[in-house]
Amino acid sequence: MIVSVAPVSLTTRHPSVPADRLVAEMVPPPRFGDVRFDTYIPDPNQPGQAAAVVRLERFAAELNGDGTKRRWFRREQAAGPSGIYLDGGYGVGKTHLLASLWHASPGPKSLCTFVELTNLVGALGFRRTVEALSGHRLLCIDEFELDDPGDTVLVSTLLGKLADAGVKLAATSNTLPDKLGEGRFAAQDFMREIQGLSSRFEALRIDGEDYRHRGLPAAPAPVAEDMVAAAAEAAPDGAALDDFPALLAHLATVHPSRYGAMLDGITGVFWRGVRPVEDQGTALRLVVLADRMYDRELPVVASGVPFDELFTEELLGGGYRKKYLRAISRLVSMARDGAERVPAPR
Repeated sequence: MIVSVAPVSLTTRHPSVPADRLVAEMVPPPRFGDVRFDTYIPDPNQPGQAAAVVRLERFAAELNGDGTKRRWFRREQAAGPSGIYLDGGYGVGKTHLLASLWHASPGPKSLCTFVELTNLVGALGFRRTVEALSGHRLLCIDEFELDDPGDTVLVSTLLGKLADAGVKLAATSNTLPDKLGEGRFAAQDFMREIQGLSSRFEALRIDGEDYRHRGLPAAPAPVAEDMVAAAAEAAPDGAALDDFPALLAHLATVHPSRYGAMLDGITGVFWRGVRPVEDQGTALRLVVLADRMYDRELPVVASGVPFDELFTEELLGGGYRKKYLRAISRLVSMARDGAERVPAPR
């Protein structure tokens, strides 16, 4: 006899994540666990996509041919960029390519988001983070963004030390490296750090439309309020059912570095009463949660406003616009997957 488990609530979870788990989990998330360069499908109308694949394959080949000699002469690194920076809009496959590079390269190596990297420094401290990563061959950083002056100085110093130790770098972002921080803080006051970061990378531009919506039907409309709970009850074990306002309040009590752990064992997400988010701090926490949900390929079923109305016009007009658009794109994709979880009308 199969016993169904009732949905859980994410608001009851306050995970504790040890520092060693943060390091161990710096690998491609499940969604990108099997991607490779040959599974990336370039848009024939965007030649920069195919060119990026060729350049990254060559970069991986250089890493594989680097040999052990590099370990003995780290300070003899040639001047110039020590990494690749993939710049482009959301949904053009940058994370796919970054994960493919990770899979094609020798270890030791790590892949994490920018937020996860700064969280690692917060958990280990700067010195231990440098020690933990300086023996790597490759560090891949997804969603590279400078949100405040503290991040700018921290990351500039950290990546400088890692590059000097011979660690090769690869990053993705929606912003060119010399434009990081624009619209978010007085970036001109930290131009030396920003330019120093920019000099670490060879930038590759990847244009194109969001593949998550390429040739696909429009995003499903929100479901009726009573259908969310019904869908959660009918879902496989591991469903998480929450009232959206309560979940937003709960996110403020959990460090973003623990959002992934908060989703441990979850197989589907169900939200009642989605409403527009007006506060920037709340919105940025929701972006992180959406990213961790997307990494884990979690379907979403929700009532309330559609996801393209999730963030106010004021937020979308600010410095974090690209973050919010990426979150909308990913939530829409997950909502398409979630549409299959909604029971058919009787």
